This record gives sequence, C-alpha cells and structure tokens, in this order.
Amino acid sequence: MKITGAEIVIRILQEKGVDTIFGYPGGAVLNIYDELYKASDRIKHYTTCHEQGAAHAADAYARVTGKVGVVLATSGPGATNLVTGIANAYLDSSPIVAITGNVPCPAIGKDSFQEVDITGVTMPITKHNYIVKDVTRLASALREAFEIAARGRPGPVLVDIPKDIQQAECEYEPLDAAAPQPQPYKNGKEAFAQAVKLIRECKRPYIYTGGGTVCSNASKELLALAEKIDSPIGSSMMGLSAVSHDHPRFLGMTGMHGKFAASQVLSEADLLIAIGTRFSDRATGNKIEFIKGKKVIHIDIDPSEISKNIPAFVSLIGDVKSVLKKLVSELPPCDRRDWHQEVQNIRNSSDNRLEMPKNELNPQTVIQAVNRHAPKDCVVCTDVGQHQMWTAQYYHFSQPRSFVTSGGLGTMGFGMGAAIGACLGNKGRKTVLFTSDGSFHMNMNEMVTAVSHQLPLVVVLLNNNALGMVRQWQTLFFGCRYSNTSLERRTDYIKLAEAFGATGLRVTTLKQLEPALKKAFAASGPVLIEAVIDQDEKVLPMIPPGGTIKDIILKA
Repeated sequence: MKITGAEIVIRILQEKGVDTIFGYPGGAVLNIYDELYKASDRIKHYTTCHEQGAAHAADAYARVTGKVGVVLATSGPGATNLVTGIANAYLDSSPIVAITGNVPCPAIGKDSFQEVDITGVTMPITKHNYIVKDVTRLASALREAFEIAARGRPGPVLVDIPKDIQQAECEYEPLDAAAPQPQPYKNGKEAFAQAVKLIRECKRPYIYTGGGTVCSNASKELLALAEKIDSPIGSSMMGLSAVSHDHPRFLGMTGMHGKFAASQVLSEADLLIAIGTRFSDRATGNKIEFIKGKKVIHIDIDPSEISKNIPAFVSLIGDVKSVLKKLVSELPPCDRRDWHQEVQNIRNSSDNRLEMPKNELNPQTVIQAVNRHAPKDCVVCTDVGQHQMWTAQYYHFSQPRSFVTSGGLGTMGFGMGAAIGACLGNKGRKTVLFTSDGSFHMNMNEMVTAVSHQLPLVVVLLNNNALGMVRQWQTLFFGCRYSNTSLERRTDYIKLAEAFGATGLRVTTLKQLEPALKKAFAASGPVLIEAVIDQDEKVLPMIPPGGTIKDIILKA
C-alpha cells in the first residue's frame, strides 16, 4: 500500500496512541495539516498563539499523563520558536516528539525562504534528532523518535521532514503498537550488597527524592523504603508531589529556598540516599560542604548523572521503581528512634515555621486560599520566579504529577502553555496557574488558546510590579541597586482578560480574596485573578548561592 509521507506521519501518531497534539500551521507542513484534517475525529490538534506555547503544552501534557507529548511546527521561524520549549523539556527530562517541516530537499542549504538547519540548532538540547531525506525512512524514524523520547531518561526528540518528503509516496506497512517494556535495574549483586550494608550501618539516613521518582511512578516504593529504614524524606523542587505534603516522614523541599528542617536534617545526615535527582547548584549550594560527613547512594536511570555533581559512594543505575523494589526486598527493618527524635526537634524549631502575616493579602495567604478551593485532582502549574518558590513552599501537593514547573531551564513564560497542556492531560479538569506580572507578560497571548477551548483554568497572577526574584537578589547582594527590575507597567489585567474573552478579577485586600476565588472556581472557562502584593515581599528562607545551611537567611 503506497501512501504519502504526510499520511505516514498521521498513521504513526495513531499507531503510538496519540490523540492530542499541539502546534501551529505553516507552508512547510501544509501536507501534514491536510492529513490531520482528515483524521480530526481521531487526533485533536490544539493551535496555540505561538510555537513556544505549543512546546510547553506538549511538555506539560507529557508530565501529567506519563505519555509522549507531540508538537508540530513549520520550518524556519516556526521551528526556531520551539527551541526554548525543547530545551526546557530536555533539562526537565520530559518526553516530547517535535515534528517540523522544512524546505524541499533540493532547496536545503540554499538560503531558501524560511529555511533553518533545525537539527543543527537543536542537537545539544535533544536526546536525538532526524532530518528525513528519504520517504522510505520516515516511518522508522518516527517510531524510533517515540521510543527514544520515552526510553531510559525521558527527553525530547526532533524529526525534521522536508516538504517533498511529505509529498512523496512509498510502501507503508502498519505495525501493532508495542506494549511498553519494563526498564530493569542494571546493577549486579555487589552494588546492591554495598548499598544494603551502608544503609544497615548508618545512624542518620536521609532520602532525597527528585523528579525521577515522579517520572517513574515510584511514590509507593519510595515510601516503602522510608518505612523500612526509618528515614525522613526531603525533596528537590522537581520531586514535589512524589510524597504527600502531610506524610509524617516528609520534611518538604530542600535547597536554596527549601524548608529549614529539610535542609538542616540533610546537613546532619550521615547517609544520603539520592533518588532520581541531578544535584543542581540551587539544590546543593556549596558542594563540598553539602556532602561533608556523609556518604551518598545515588539511584538514577542515567549513568551520566552519577558523580557528575556530587560523588557517589555507591551507584544503583536503572529505573527508579525497579531499583527501589529490589532494594526494599533486600533490606531488614530498621529502628532509629534517636534519629527520629532529632528530626522532630529540628522540625519543631521556630526557624522551620516562618510565616507571613495571616491577616493581610500576601503570597502565603493567597496560595493557601487557592489550595483550600482547589479540588483534589487539580494540577498546579507555575511560571518562574518568586511566585514559583512560594508555590513550592506553601501549596500542599498530595498526588503525584500534580505539580508542573520549569526546574532546570527556569523558563519565564512557561506557565500559560504548560497550564493548557496540563489541563488537557488531566482530562479537562480544573487547573491552576500561579504566575507573576513578569512571567505572564512573556506568553500571555496563550490566554486566547485557553479561552478558545473554554478550559477550566484559574490564573492567579501575583502582581508586585517588579521582576521580584531578581529584585530580591539586588536587595540582598547588590546594595538595593534596582537596575531595570522595577517594571512600573500600566497593564490593566482585568481589561486584558476581558479583551481575551476571559473573566478578570482584581484583589487588593484579603477580604476580597475569598469571593474572587469562589467565583473563579465556579466558572467553567478561564479566569484571571490579579492579586496585588508588596514589591518587597521576599522568598525566605534563602541559602545564598554557594552557601550552606549555616548561611541561611531567615529574615529580610
């Protein structure tokens, strides 16, 4: 059976179980869009306002569903507009397949209209990429792209398809969708024996969990390990939601803006069991001090992460879920009452109970109020900046895959596209986006996409009329020299929301907050709440860059 390359693309998407994709049409992908039109009863395409928003939507869709997200863009500027979204997915290990069009093969390299070497551009920020110059290779390239995106440590793969390859015909042989294969651990008996020995002999273990635990759906196994070895649990920002906020062993997020207890207990541990985390500089601070007095067991699916930032005494390489199951089965139950009491004493410290005033409108009162109104199955997304850290600190996540944020790249403007993808990935359930005036201005155009599809999205914009996180650093480390961070923008967010077709609500006092939230969560479509906060509110605690728990800033 001979079919065109464009039809092959749609057939492979169906073969891989794809029913939702994001993108923006253009001349170099018209053939694919024509086939999408014919398959519109099987694949729903969401047209965003900008390709970056589409890439972030595919990223968030993948994180919420655990499936591969798909984004489609035309050649040249369409393809380059995907770059930030692809880089974000790469650094946060999110499985997406980006499909781009290109000029016909004979025109490549001749500065043709809307021609860019997108495979060359994205080579450093993809797991793998393809430019398909032979239509007979197209089906296998697409199948490999999906496999590579999901296999091992997930990540983005790009497939660039010149226009003449979309138009060319070849024989096509359909394949049944292969069942996903379990990813076993890759360690011998010796590595597990060493790990078991370290855990049995230590006195103060600490489990530090990252995004790999969420990605591997290993929350149950993580908690089983903590119970077996009587250990507290801390989390990187990307690891939030792996453990319910109210679990008695969970101390919260560690790192630069983590909970005091989570960071203090980590510093006093003699064994650190790191699970699916890469030890970024924001998480560790001074790396020499970070591991002083402790040994590290590092569990990760990616061998390149082992000892990259923090030296591992023992490494267990493989899928987190499989490794934890094996480790728990080989460990005897432990009882560490003295360590447990020490942890409780730190947890009860006044330094671990930093609170903003409860009788005024501020980031904590806003976020906690949203938390009370949001349903249990709500997914929470953020942009990047102070509001992101406040959300990590004050929102109570109780279910895995309920927190979607930009960790590695720290992409301002991530939030609106991500919220759209997360909402659709969560079957159109109520979704919350915490953003700020700085981040929202980056990609606020995607509010149009949310309105067009009447998505039940509540956008909570914490407006301090500043680039808050940068301003905070200028306050603390640059002598209050506020170079270009006091925005003084005159945007009327309520009129803006209404112009887009959404509901806009402005909150300037705590008394106004509850009625606004009731209205927002009762609405069926998008609602934007502008909450006006003080320009000098700070994210605390804060461990300065390259610092340690001894340098922690608890008061502004």
